Amino acid sequence: MVLLGSWVFASPSHTPMSSPTDITVLDRPPASGVNSFYQSNRAPLVSTPLVKLPITAFAPGGWLRKNLEMQRDGLAGHLGEISVWLTKQDNAWLNKDGVGKYGWEEVPYWLRGYARIAYALNDPKMLAETKIWIEGTLTSQRPNGDFGPIHNHGKGFRDLWAQMLMLQVLQSWYEYSGDNRVLPFMTRYFHWQMTIPDEQFLKDYWENSRGGDNLASVYWLYNRTGEAFLLELATKIDRNTANWRTVGHLPNWHVVNIAECFREPATYYQQSKKEGDLEASYRVFDFVREKYGQVPGGMFGADENARPGHDDPHQAAETCSMVEQIMSNAYLVGTTGDPKWIANTEDVSFNSLPAAHLADYRALRYLTAPNMVTSDSKNHAPGFANEGPFQLMNPFSSRCCQHNHTSGWVNFLESTWMATQDNGLAALVFNEGAVRAKVGIDGEVSISTKTKYPFDGAILMRVSTHKASRFPLYLLIPSWANGSSVKVGGESIKAVPGKYLRLEREWMDGDTISVNLPMKPSLKVWDQMKNSVSVNYGPLTFSLKIAEEFKKVDGTKTAQWDAGWQPGADASKWPTFEILPKSAWNFGLVQKPRFKVIHKSWPSDDVPFTLGGTPLEIETTGREIPAWGLDEFGLVGILPKSPVAVTTPSVKLELVPMGAARLRISSFPQVKD
Repeated sequence: MVLLGSWVFASPSHTPMSSPTDITVLDRPPASGVNSFYQSNRAPLVSTPLVKLPITAFAPGGWLRKNLEMQRDGLAGHLGEISVWLTKQDNAWLNKDGVGKYGWEEVPYWLRGYARIAYALNDPKMLAETKIWIEGTLTSQRPNGDFGPIHNHGKGFRDLWAQMLMLQVLQSWYEYSGDNRVLPFMTRYFHWQMTIPDEQFLKDYWENSRGGDNLASVYWLYNRTGEAFLLELATKIDRNTANWRTVGHLPNWHVVNIAECFREPATYYQQSKKEGDLEASYRVFDFVREKYGQVPGGMFGADENARPGHDDPHQAAETCSMVEQIMSNAYLVGTTGDPKWIANTEDVSFNSLPAAHLADYRALRYLTAPNMVTSDSKNHAPGFANEGPFQLMNPFSSRCCQHNHTSGWVNFLESTWMATQDNGLAALVFNEGAVRAKVGIDGEVSISTKTKYPFDGAILMRVSTHKASRFPLYLLIPSWANGSSVKVGGESIKAVPGKYLRLEREWMDGDTISVNLPMKPSLKVWDQMKNSVSVNYGPLTFSLKIAEEFKKVDGTKTAQWDAGWQPGADASKWPTFEILPKSAWNFGLVQKPRFKVIHKSWPSDDVPFTLGGTPLEIETTGREIPAWGLDEFGLVGILPKSPVAVTTPSVKLELVPMGAARLRISSFPQVKD
């Protein structure tokens, strides 16, 4: 027997008999039909190719499970004890009248991730804590349907942003528990929203930018109740939300808003059925990356707000923006089936998100850049579009990311598998663990996966089921994976990069699927960023290995103005660190580099995103660029245009996965041979 989390899988005692497999290569799964088991869009909303699975379908394993456990044992799991914003006494989320000293976005930001970690790990203590806040929220609803904290931003102008987050919390709670109070609760709240005049609806900056979150919750409820007024409300939300359909400019340039809100037109496309709405979300994604995203790691350089002339790889992204980008990608791949969105999820999740935290998840960094060689307590403004020590690894790295970081890895987890309209399953990201779902006519299967992906391209899946069941299994083959192959039922199948491989057969207990994704080093030239280069290996980008010195500083003095400790919280248990470089960093790669991949033992603690734990390194050749140093604001100097002429000797360089490098050079100049 194989034990994974709280699930037990029976190892087959027989060799399953082979059955013929229908094999198809597709750009995307078909959007026709309606999944018999999982909530699809209800007419007149468009049918989507993929359907979200509930969090209960997932049993994470390997390094991902370890990360969730470290979040539980680290800051995410203990914020309720130390963050002043999560104080239960005098908290507006727990008061029926909606007033209190504390209570805005912090509770639902934190709870949105904390609760799903609790569900994924089936952790009794976390589940009990979650229920306190869920009960408080459900009992906070007032006779008019409104609920939670009352924040007004002017006479008659009610702020609804924090409620958008709590609606997402309630949705995942419903999918986990089936609590029959949630649907009528949301229905009453949306009836109340219908009574708000347009001239007073979604007018504040945050709620106006982020109306798409409200819209998605309306559709979630409509799909479960079919009440027609919800479609009228959806149209009202769309016309009062910031216009993310613009061409050549955006409603605002806040990094989190862009990562979170660009999906709004594509969300409304499900009702409007206008291709222009869908195209608008694609356009914003591509536009901001063309303008500020000529860098590795899947994000774009905005610090807090993107600014003209500030597009170098030393510009950073908020941790919040990484979390929201992964969530946006999940919405969009569900709506479109387009592999583009999963490719970006892998890029952000593997190359940007891990390095935004300490390896043990007891602190995080507000801003993380592709080229960042110091993580100190200095104010780097105006080099950064932020005033303050925003590079520190700090348990209180500003009040938004401090609470919102909890959702990063569960957003990723829920992106790994989805259901299809033909009662099948789609493996979107290969990751150790298991998924359990209903399939076919009346079947239920568990598919467990053994792999070290993204550090290795060997994947083995095993089907567990009480009875044979015919259903399609879709495997999304990454676009970089040339020469990929899949073996099933004794048959070897050539896979096509960037496409779905659809395997339909009568699956039996013990059937296996073996996937081989060959990985080799490659060089990406950023021709719009001074011909700089980055080094890739499969889905991983590699950075220069810079020796790190950790220096503890006083977190009570470095906490941002909008963060705070609870009275009596022991700050010494939650230290803040500077990370300083102990080795040179100003190297360029030779123009025609050769690469040697070094495979190391898998870390015994299942923590591969550290300098000491990474199972992969790459050796190559470069030269020091003496004129390339820190700029006047203490950031990595602007990239010199490649190729750079230097007289320094060639030296061996060690590269490590970008996600393992808290200090890193990931965008390299090229030096003349």
